Amino acid sequence: MDMSFIIRQRLRELKREQRDLAAAAQVTESYISQLLSRKKAPPAIERTDLYNRMDAFLEFPAGHLAAMAQAQRLEELKRKLADIPAPLFRELRELILRKSNSGTRTRVREIFEQQAFGELERLVSQALLAVAKGVARAGLNDEKWLRRAGKLALRSQQEFRVHILEFLETDVFNIPPEHCSIFLDPLIESWDIELETFAVEVFLSKRLAAARVVRFRFVETNALHNAEEEPGFKEFLRNPAMSGAASEAELAFLKSLQFHGLRPSALYYYRELQSLRDPLHFPSHLGNGKAGPRGAEGLRNVKRRISAQRAIQP
Repeated sequence: MDMSFIIRQRLRELKREQRDLAAAAQVTESYISQLLSRKKAPPAIERTDLYNRMDAFLEFPAGHLAAMAQAQRLEELKRKLADIPAPLFRELRELILRKSNSGTRTRVREIFEQQAFGELERLVSQALLAVAKGVARAGLNDEKWLRRAGKLALRSQQEFRVHILEFLETDVFNIPPEHCSIFLDPLIESWDIELETFAVEVFLSKRLAAARVVRFRFVETNALHNAEEEPGFKEFLRNPAMSGAASEAELAFLKSLQFHGLRPSALYYYRELQSLRDPLHFPSHLGNGKAGPRGAEGLRNVKRRISAQRAIQP
């Protein structure tokens, strides 16, 4: 059942308006309008208490709208599976480079420009986005922080809350320019990377973040380590549209990836699987006419080539 239709129908039954629902949910009327017209996807249920507020206002049982939103998001995910990730747009790349340490900026730019969205650019982008999201998520229910950050962004408190909900839904493949100027630019003062070890340091704004520095350290892990499976990997396995064609070697490779402090989604594992199969990511195989690396031995070569045994350690 479509959540937007149910909410509109309920508003008619209660003889209430969208602005009443917006006030109860503590968001803008524009956000509710776009949500009900399907111009915006429902936010993830674990990232906001929006659904609890709307359930109470619409006199639904607790968890009613969250369950509908989750089902709707899963359907939308299935439609996105065939999409090919686009490279970062120029403005975001320039922002990342501008925030980088001046000592490594030239070398980092050279590496970035070798590929449309290569491994280093993706690694740094994901790290910066994860840090900014962490700050925004912590401030979502902090009224003082919302007022302070909203003022810097020239947004009202309600407008800024809506922007946070939208920002938490983005990933490095589809982050809009507006979110760069509202979140990444003011939250992140600078970042640095040690190219030999890929250790990343992110320095945050004193005005907007409680922590001054966040560090990501990459450590070697045992490929045969039998750690507890990530929730995102379990969801990936349960969805045959995502994992049905994966070989045992590919699944073992994906399972061996370790993330400390980060929780990748099922979509991450699906896209990682597609990256493994794309011969453009492994130029040496193109040069000798071979297809991309497949099978257990090929995956071992991939691990050695892109250090996939490394784990993110903040």
